[in-house]
Amino acid sequence: MIHLSPTAISEIGRLKSKQPSDTLFRLRVKSGGCADWFYDLAFDATVQSQDQVLELHDLRVIIDPESLNYINGLLIDYSEDLMGGSFRFDNPQAISTCSCGNSFSISQ
Repeated sequence: MIHLSPTAISEIGRLKSKQPSDTLFRLRVKSGGCADWFYDLAFDATVQSQDQVLELHDLRVIIDPESLNYINGLLIDYSEDLMGGSFRFDNPQAISTCSCGNSFSISQ
């Protein structure tokens, strides 16, 4: 299961409002980045047969089965500072993260 902070929900909702109404929020983990894996957030209108669709605070989140292995317990937050706004990730499975916080390593 993943968790979204109220500020993340608000920002995803704001971004989603600029998309077609049938668009869903997709969370993926992809190979690469500074520390082996990185989070990919996008909007998608297509749900694959293997995808999990989670209902989180009136927001439908699509997650592919491979990504589920890397995000159990993940907390997504959103914050703004003098440099702008960004999503922040707190993954209890991560054994290390890069300085930007979007890339991580896990033990396998």
